[in-house]
Amino acid sequence: MTSHVETYTTTASDRARAVKDTLQEAEAEARRRLLWRSRLIIFWRLALLVGALGGWELFASLHWIDPFFYSKPSLIAKQIYDWSLEGTSQGPLWRQVAVTLEETLIGFFIGGVGGIICGILLGRNKFLADIFSIYIKIANSIPRVVLGSVFVIALGLGMASKVALAVVMVFFVVFGNAFQGVREADRYMIANAQILGASPRQVTMQVVVPSALSWILASLHVSFGFALVGAVVGEFLGAREGIGLLIATAQGAFNASGVFAAMIVLAIVALIADYILTYIEGRLLKWRPAQFES
Repeated sequence: MTSHVETYTTTASDRARAVKDTLQEAEAEARRRLLWRSRLIIFWRLALLVGALGGWELFASLHWIDPFFYSKPSLIAKQIYDWSLEGTSQGPLWRQVAVTLEETLIGFFIGGVGGIICGILLGRNKFLADIFSIYIKIANSIPRVVLGSVFVIALGLGMASKVALAVVMVFFVVFGNAFQGVREADRYMIANAQILGASPRQVTMQVVVPSALSWILASLHVSFGFALVGAVVGEFLGAREGIGLLIATAQGAFNASGVFAAMIVLAIVALIADYILTYIEGRLLKWRPAQFES
């Protein structure tokens, strides 16, 4: 009897060890595939970038495209290098970036907070939503970039006019998503919370807002770019400093390299901000299931 028990125990232990080894091999294979996939993505990204820049440089050097109007990567790189060492006509390059970034961040914060509060408030109060809906539609239908001229006239060439345009650019994006996210909250969860005695404030803060959080964060992810556009357009229309003024000055001097160089600086700023927002979104939405990757 004892020998049978020992044999059964040994067999079960061997099976468990075999299953564990199989799982470890499968996990190792999955990791190898993910590593290979990430390296392949990086390779093709770099290949596309090198191909595009190389083709641009070649076509401009052969004058298949006019370098006066379209410049070429080598001239653009030289322009950024000169700005970094010698500064721009408006002052140091870092100062222009700092001014635009400050305007963007202030407008992004005010527009984002205002959009979230108004979206949640109107999303939870149908009476107020019915009252303000027509005015929101009218305001949203106005091309917001056009308001830049109004803000420059009313608020001057300083930071206020750029922040105002950035706020308007951000507000409606965040408001729309926050409003829709609140409306899409699970009615059964809300009903259960009310049955358990939760107050309207508790329902809003503990059920509705967490439910709408993915909508809100998605809108914030997108709206930073709109805030940056608002700040740059405001500077382009009239400013004393900033990347937008740098672009306007280069355009006035027919300096295509300067225009492209300023655009690349903006792209770098936007890319860094996108990575930061992605990191914050990932930290706040840890509970969300991982997306399927083919």
